[in-house]
Formats: sequence, structure tokens, C-alpha cells
Amino acid sequence: MKAIGFKQSLPITDENSFIEFETNKPSPKGYDLLVKISAISVNPVDFKIRQITAIDSILETPKIIGWDAVGIVEAVGNKTSRFKAGDKVYYAGDITRSGCNATYQLVDERIVGHKPKKLTIAEAAAIPLTALTAYESIFDRIKINPETDKGKSVLILAGAGGVGSKAIQIAKKLGKLTVIATASRPESEKWCRDLGADYVVNHHNLKDELEKIGYNQVDYILDFVDLNYYWKTATEIIKPQGHIVSITGSDKPLNLNLLKTKSVSFSWELMYTRSMYETDDMDRQHQILNEIADLLDEGTLKSTLTTTLEGFTVDNLKKAHQMQESGKTIGKTVIQF
Repeated sequence: MKAIGFKQSLPITDENSFIEFETNKPSPKGYDLLVKISAISVNPVDFKIRQITAIDSILETPKIIGWDAVGIVEAVGNKTSRFKAGDKVYYAGDITRSGCNATYQLVDERIVGHKPKKLTIAEAAAIPLTALTAYESIFDRIKINPETDKGKSVLILAGAGGVGSKAIQIAKKLGKLTVIATASRPESEKWCRDLGADYVVNHHNLKDELEKIGYNQVDYILDFVDLNYYWKTATEIIKPQGHIVSITGSDKPLNLNLLKTKSVSFSWELMYTRSMYETDDMDRQHQILNEIADLLDEGTLKSTLTTTLEGFTVDNLKKAHQMQESGKTIGKTVIQF
């Protein structure tokens, strides 16, 4: 089968940053599905993994990355029960396994959903990773209850990004929250408003920007951009007994003492946790993706696809990575096979 991978962590402009090669088509066992891939989406995690995997060495076998895909089930393992050959599926995969930058991939059915029926292949490929991350942040980490938490305020840092774009919709439509998103350019501000944000503020001078719209403090903060940069400000603007969730990590220790007097909760969110550790509730991602598919089909949520590149080629994969590395992309970028 055709695959695109890398043997060394190189600048994306380097000729060998990605290479095309042939490898054996895998066979499914256990809970695995063998999926013939129709389209993939590229996320920040893709270029981050590419940049750190082989810095000081050259891999013998090219590494295949990529974690957002839509495709058709071709074969199933002996423990599967949720899917059959011919089913159209979408998923965000498992970071510990070979990725979706290939014509075929094995993926555990417990983290796979049925493709939304009314969406195109490209529209559906833009969904899984960001939707799961946003949904888990809101409902599994903060544990929002739409009945009791209705109207409470959530600040979404990087509202126009892939995860932020889904979080705006999920927080507003499902969580019934008052959504404040950050954006600094006219086009990204409009994007956030069109997705349903009640307010859009510039991330520069964030405290002052929030005060202008009448919010000295907020109930919840979702960090989808840079926890180190926003940490001190976040601890100041979070309400007592509030909750902060971050997906970005930190390259230095966080001063959690800044949250103590307010009894504020803090959570990390990593969409891959369930698949990495095969947690008892691993099947929840299957359930979430099916729920998201229904919401997309009924029009409650919408795809955040903004760019479609035609053809599974090295050049298109490089272009998609360059777009992500720029930090200026709005919505999602998809490569259609």
C-alpha cells in the first residue's frame, strides 16, 4: 500500500521532510478495523510529532503519522461487533499506532464512529480529533450540566483554531454556556461569531478586553493555544470554584498555588488518553463520535472545514503542515485522496 512518512525530523521545506513509499497492507485482529482511507485532516499534533520524533537519528523505517480520517471498513477483527465491511467511518485514531497518512490503516473500533451521513468526505474528515477534544474538555473534564450550568461563562482561548471552532459550537449548543472566544484578526473574529460565540475579544490585554464586555471573571477557561503565556492571567480572571482545562501542556512547572484560595479545579485534556491506556471507558469515544455525527446530520453542529487539498501526495502533506505551522489557519485543512 502507499504511505507517506519521514525518517528524520527536518524542516517542512526540506525535500526529505516527507517521503512516499510502499509498505504491506495490515490485517485486522481483535477489535481492529481495516479502513481504506478516503480523506485525512492535518492538526497541530501532526507537525509537533514530526518535529520531535527523529531529531538526532535517522529511522530505519519511515514513520507514518496522522490522526484524523474518513474511510470505508474493508475487513474486521475477530472481536469486533460495532462495524462490518462496507461501513463508512470517521475517527481520530491512536497516537501510539501507525497513523492515517496511508491508503489503509488499522484502528480499534472502540474509538471509531459512523461517518455523518449528510456530510461530504472532506467535511467529515475535519471533525473527529477537534470534536472529541472539545467535547471531552467540556463534558468529561469540567463536567458541564446544561440544566444547572446554563448561562455560565466560558472563555475559549484560540477560538478560530481547529479545537476552538468545535468548542464554540459544543459549549453554546450543547452546554448552553455564554461563550467568549479570543481572536485577533477581523477574519478570525467573524469566524468565531458565525460559529455562535456571544463575544469575541482580542487576546492582547485580555483582562481589559474582558472588562469592556462586562466580565471581570469567568466561570470556565479552555486553553487551546499556550498555557504558559496565559497562566497568570487565567488564574486572575477565573472565578472562585471555577475550572481551567488545557490541551497545550507546559514546558515548566505551573504554580498551582495561584488557584488555592479560589478552590479552582485544573484539568489536562488529551484526546488520546483513552486509547493509549485502553481505559475501561475507551468505548466512550465511539459513543461521542456517533452523537456528534447525529448533531451534524441534523444541523445542530457544522463542519469546520475551510481548506481542501485534492490528492494524497507529498506536496499536499507538506503544504498542510506548513499551514499548521504558520499558526494562522482558521478551521480545518483536509486532504482528499
